[in-house]
Amino acid sequence: MIASPRTASRRAAHALAAAVAIIASTSACSDGGTGGGDETGFVPGDPGSTIVEIADRKPAPDLSGELLGGGSYSSATDRGDDILVVNVWGSWCAPCRAEADALEEVYQDLKSQGVQFLGINTRDQEAYALAFVTNKGTTYPSLVDDGALQAGFSSSLPVAGIPTTFVIDRSGRVAARAVSEVTYTSLLALVELVLAEDDPPAGLGQ
Repeated sequence: MIASPRTASRRAAHALAAAVAIIASTSACSDGGTGGGDETGFVPGDPGSTIVEIADRKPAPDLSGELLGGGSYSSATDRGDDILVVNVWGSWCAPCRAEADALEEVYQDLKSQGVQFLGINTRDQEAYALAFVTNKGTTYPSLVDDGALQAGFSSSLPVAGIPTTFVIDRSGRVAARAVSEVTYTSLLALVELVLAEDDPPAGLGQ
């Protein structure tokens, strides 16, 4: 169902207010973990969320490669015009474990509205990473990363510790970033803010 302009405006205002009001108070892990629940390198993160004005957004990197558990993925061909939520995580990171349920909940609630989720599993051991997604019931895919995929965000909003979550708009631009652990409410607010935006003019951001 397509919302009326008035409904969409109220929805956007509500989401913006919620996103601005919610400031994460948890910590982020460094990206130097080695897998298997190793907490070495646990450092304070830069709490909070960043929302990028439409005119200031920059293209997200092409996220392509091998998927955890087998197969391949390319954001250039697989996401279409959907909004894409990208979560950088590792099984060795305590905040990643804490936020996993919230990520899956938001994914289940919004996937029918044109929202895809993609994980970027970093500096991990495959067995531990697979056990993580199995135990947490994570159903969306994750790319395996040695750091190169994360580096692609440096021209827009860089990864600022693990976990970091990005929201990529329908035109393939980085619209928002959440640093450190997200909650269901904080992540839903960010994604709904982007969902409430009008469809961009043809060719914008291509």
